[in-house]
Amino acid sequence: MDLLTANDRQGAYPASYYAQTARQLDPFPSAKGALRCDVCVVGAGFTGMSTAYHLALRGYDVIVLDAQRVGFGASGRNGGQVIKGQRREQNELEAKLGDAHARELWDIGAQAVDLVRTLCKKDEVDTAFHDGIIEAAHRKRDVPDYHAYVEHLATKYDFHDACTLDADECRHLVNSPAYHGGSLNMGSGHVNPLALVLGLTRLAVNAGVRVFEQSKVDDITKGDPAIITTADAEISARYVVLGCNGYLGNLQPRVAQRVMPINNYIVSTKPMDPAQQEDLIRNNYAVTDGKFVVNYFRFSDDHRLLFGGTESYGYKFPKDIAGAVRKPLSEIFPQLNDVEIEHAWGGTLAITMNRLPHYERLTGNILTMSGFSGAGVALGTLSGQIAADAIAGQAERFDVMAKIPTPAFPGGTMMRQPLLVLAMLWYSLRDKL
Repeated sequence: MDLLTANDRQGAYPASYYAQTARQLDPFPSAKGALRCDVCVVGAGFTGMSTAYHLALRGYDVIVLDAQRVGFGASGRNGGQVIKGQRREQNELEAKLGDAHARELWDIGAQAVDLVRTLCKKDEVDTAFHDGIIEAAHRKRDVPDYHAYVEHLATKYDFHDACTLDADECRHLVNSPAYHGGSLNMGSGHVNPLALVLGLTRLAVNAGVRVFEQSKVDDITKGDPAIITTADAEISARYVVLGCNGYLGNLQPRVAQRVMPINNYIVSTKPMDPAQQEDLIRNNYAVTDGKFVVNYFRFSDDHRLLFGGTESYGYKFPKDIAGAVRKPLSEIFPQLNDVEIEHAWGGTLAITMNRLPHYERLTGNILTMSGFSGAGVALGTLSGQIAADAIAGQAERFDVMAKIPTPAFPGGTMMRQPLLVLAMLWYSLRDKL
């Protein structure tokens, strides 16, 4: 089964809040015939469109191919949280990779947020950057760890944009009985993700990038030039950048062994009045909690609660997405037990074993970046800039990311899904203890 069409119609965005409210682009044509370019980018999400835009600014001739529509995948469906740092905390990275490498990864994670902030100020991008993410502890015994991490970032990384929250402070900001404290990080924030990727596309097209939609790549023949084949086109390119994330399929089996697609789900409520919004989450902050299967939520600019939670690991989405997500929504906000849900959608992201991105040069002229594990708004967008730099001969940041060891999933692509299901059952039980 093909994830590109397992839950969605060919050439159509999902029935998400984002898709129904976005200033959409006119459809791009599909690729046809013999084409040439300096760089062929596969995938028109954050990574792909950022790569194309930053290469075009350097004068490269770029073609972007997408099997569906621009921003069709995780880039246009996610929770919109722009998180400073990596998906793993710095003390974990220090223990696994050493202080020097951990510091480099922190700097890259900070650059990722800065880039998204900068892009959101451009006229082509129809989303504001809203400051502040609350990281909420669902277990009382975890609160000291949250507070110690705030102190660790301040003392070791000179990061002072985060503060601790005790139980009363957390309840004041997030009107939920589910949390016992945590932290507030003003160095992170949230955006409308589909608006961001569509804005990146406008910037790229204005810079001369050629975009082709509904142009699924069937094969990539290595060489100089590389040959990229679709049903109706053959593209000759000096470089290839893969920005497919969870929709890579079997295009590159080596990457598929290390990067696994999983599904996540979001609902949006009917609009609330500003006082209702402020009563639930103050100051328009976003929220994420400490569960392994994380709950994450924020408000849209038109005062809808966007709530994400629950995962699945097969191809198909559940028939009743709204019902599946309503359960954790009601646990976090029991006062919204009967709230009207107007949109419910799923999306496919990609994870790695260590929850850190997988960067690799598959050959000297084929680069891949994926496996952002829920942190793709920031890291996926910056990855495009990093890929552009690497192609232009400035590969320092690419090499920092590529140094992260990315183990293959046990059992390969055939057994990774059932083994992950067993692991997730264990973690879901642990979350309840």
